[in-house]
Amino acid sequence: MAPTAPSPSHIVRAHSSSVTTTSFSKDNERIYSGDVTGTVVVTSTRTLRSIAVWKAHSDGILGVEELHPWFITHGRDNKLHVWSAVSEPEYIAETAARDESLITPDLLYSLDVNALNFCRFSICPNFPKDGYDNPGPSSSSLNNNRCILLAVPNLVESSLADVWELPSKERLHAAIGKNTEEFDVDLGDGRGESKTGILMTMELFFRKEEGPSSSCDLHLLAGYESGEVVLHRCSTPYWERSIEGRGWTCIWRTRQHVESVMAMAISPDKSFALTVSADHLVVRYNLFDVEDKEDRPKFVKHRIKQVGNGAVVVRDDGRVCGVGGWDGKIRLFSTKTMKPLGTLAYHTKSCKGLAFAHQIPNDDEFEDADGMTKEEKDTRNLWLVAGSEDHRLSLWQLMSFRKDA
Repeated sequence: MAPTAPSPSHIVRAHSSSVTTTSFSKDNERIYSGDVTGTVVVTSTRTLRSIAVWKAHSDGILGVEELHPWFITHGRDNKLHVWSAVSEPEYIAETAARDESLITPDLLYSLDVNALNFCRFSICPNFPKDGYDNPGPSSSSLNNNRCILLAVPNLVESSLADVWELPSKERLHAAIGKNTEEFDVDLGDGRGESKTGILMTMELFFRKEEGPSSSCDLHLLAGYESGEVVLHRCSTPYWERSIEGRGWTCIWRTRQHVESVMAMAISPDKSFALTVSADHLVVRYNLFDVEDKEDRPKFVKHRIKQVGNGAVVVRDDGRVCGVGGWDGKIRLFSTKTMKPLGTLAYHTKSCKGLAFAHQIPNDDEFEDADGMTKEEKDTRNLWLVAGSEDHRLSLWQLMSFRKDA
């Protein structure tokens, strides 16, 4: 008998408008959320009270993500802001949070971006070791351990992507995808149309290639308005500048959705990705399989009952994914088989923001200065947060879904 679906562990009512994005801090101590008015809220996971509430942008928030010691917000006002870290004051745990006690983080710097197509940024903080030690003569600050690569839509054409380096704010790669039509690729459905439409979602990541060279190449996985998904690879050293899409190769291109790609998630080991759309499909892409195999097809369509999905996330262990529906429900699946694991029902409107807590291993002799036990710390590893158009955040305590648990 399947276990009964839980009720939310907590409800957070810190927003007065539709919530568009959510994320956890790397240590699971904070929840970041943004709404359609440009307001960002930082919530303590210990007290479930707001630490910071401020208007970060003049238009809706597309994404917010922590990259210690910074966090980044991306708005529909064509701005990307980098902020100072937020930590929980000691007195917040003892008294109710008042407006005068809330923190306003410092704005460190900003970047002008193109937010026409609602496509949020993608960050790639994990450089290969060679990139730190000897990134090349043309690099600026890529040997600085605090720098990151960041992908956003191109400043001029919303169907193309740019890669920037922070904190130098230098554009390393411009107009990725411009030369995609030059490659002989399979669209997957027999249609020969090459126009992708605007970028809807993307993931920037490094992957170590197998073989004698053992090179570590930069990749960009992009989902488009046409329903297509394209995997691009930087075929030159990633620290060398490129323009007009030169130096980038299309590995494969496919159209599995009949509607625009609304959201994308990539596994922690970068072996597969999932996409959702307005249709009833969750599509799995085995990213680096050269061809279809009987036991492991390259692209797999999974049909679910819900039509219209706006969010998808993969848990840190790569075993479980969550899909946020326009009906307000969150559906959990096994990433290997897409077998349903349960449905979380609370919200009355579309769930656009969805995030799993990070799975942080604890030592056997774990001791927390604030009195949190090892079991309580482990419990937070299984949390899921959802943000909805009903202005609320729901926090869920999930099972591990492991057979040995």
